[in-house]
Amino acid sequence: MSNDIPALPCYLNGEFSNVRDAKVSVLDRGFIFGDGVYEVVPAYEGRPFRFEEHMARLDRSLAELRIANPMDRAGWRELVDQLIAAYAKYAGKKPEETNQLVYLQVSRGVAMRDHVMPPDIAPTVFAMVNRLYIYTPEERSRGVDCYTADDFRWKKAHIKSISLVAAVLARQVSADQGGNETIMFRDGWLSEAAASNVWVVKDGMVLGPPKDNLVLEGIRYGLLEELCGRAGVPFELRRVAREEVLGADEILLTSATKEILPCTRLDGRPVGNGRAGPIYEKLFAGYQQAKRSS
Repeated sequence: MSNDIPALPCYLNGEFSNVRDAKVSVLDRGFIFGDGVYEVVPAYEGRPFRFEEHMARLDRSLAELRIANPMDRAGWRELVDQLIAAYAKYAGKKPEETNQLVYLQVSRGVAMRDHVMPPDIAPTVFAMVNRLYIYTPEERSRGVDCYTADDFRWKKAHIKSISLVAAVLARQVSADQGGNETIMFRDGWLSEAAASNVWVVKDGMVLGPPKDNLVLEGIRYGLLEELCGRAGVPFELRRVAREEVLGADEILLTSATKEILPCTRLDGRPVGNGRAGPIYEKLFAGYQQAKRSS
């Protein structure tokens, strides 16, 4: 029931309301085809984190789907700032007292159902905001359970598409076993997790899959490389074999919601000593510093 959903602030096609009351046409191509893209921008203490990098990825995703960006950078930033302020008011706090997630979505727009891309229709712009959960130090030290699965998704994973049913099915693989995330492999090579990028630590080096069409380039791809450089940790992007993941000293997950999070159990077996490792500790300390300086 709609009353079970909190009345979180949102924006739809020029109007601010809340997620209970906002309505989208049943002929919106986002609803009919999943024909659209999205971004999730974290905001720490009221400040958007890596905003320009999120906007650059939004531009890339829209271009891949041949959807014109409905706003310029200034327009997106104004919208994000307005939603941050609206959520703070909703929560009865000052913006600097909150950590938030701002969700942005652009679909191709409303048209009669046809697989061909209709020309000259206005994109649907939707955005909403919610609290960002911050893992406790004990949760981070303990780490999370992950399970492995074959990557059965499409071959355009580099687009941050709202067509996420494959990711839903992948995430359910771990959920059905009480796990937190599903780490996927395509033809024996690491791709990513259902809703995270995956990093392998071996002999003090951080390894990750290359940036290609099989992996969504998370905003933390560039950030993790920066953090490794500052901490003196070797970093390399290359194809990573399944056996390397299973034999890793540490496994790290990165995303807007997870920040940097250690996977300490994989398929029921401990990763390393089963606790957060020293490379994670170094990189997360750097991440905390990056948040404070954003």
